[in-house]
Amino acid sequence: MDYKRLEKELKKRTALNYIWGRKQTDEFDKLTNFIYKTYSFKSLLQKIEINFNGDKRKEDLKNYALNRWFNFWSAKGVETIFCEHKNVKAHKNSYNKYTDFFIENIPFDHKTTIFPKAFNKSVSYAKKHPEELITWLYKNQSSQQRQHFKNRLFIVLVNTNHTEKHWKLKAEISWLKQLISTYLLNFNRSKLITLSLDDEPIFTDIIWAIK
Repeated sequence: MDYKRLEKELKKRTALNYIWGRKQTDEFDKLTNFIYKTYSFKSLLQKIEINFNGDKRKEDLKNYALNRWFNFWSAKGVETIFCEHKNVKAHKNSYNKYTDFFIENIPFDHKTTIFPKAFNKSVSYAKKHPEELITWLYKNQSSQQRQHFKNRLFIVLVNTNHTEKHWKLKAEISWLKQLISTYLLNFNRSKLITLSLDDEPIFTDIIWAIK
């Protein structure tokens, strides 16, 4: 993957406001699935105009598509970074719902997320109580088809100077690559956090991305 080009495209998105306007739903996902085959930001804007012109929900759908595209391609970049590392093996089925890759034969899904304001506690507190934050993330951040209680690595983004702009850090691919590489070089399965949710043991961890 051309990480420099990806970062350049993602940063074009950060010039616009980040507005969801609604929770993610399966219906709106289907209407915006063209984001998976749209690499450039220019093409994305063109497809939004073609697909939603005249729709009374156009602005809502536009914001939804912009955000899904941004999140998907950032996640795709992060997943590729993991899978290129010598300690990581990609899952043979790229569409698998629960596993993106294996680290030392342990299956993991990954999720890049901003530090949640609704957690109602400080970053400092969360770093000292990672199990509490991870449990909150599992229970509150995913719904419908996205929710599962399987092994997951969380990359938690924190913009210390602009707390309303945590999301923009998803575009910092080169920086995230350094953080992920450092984590993997020092990976120790004995240091993973073990939770029990939905009567299943879960292996999980946080990679803190604080800038």
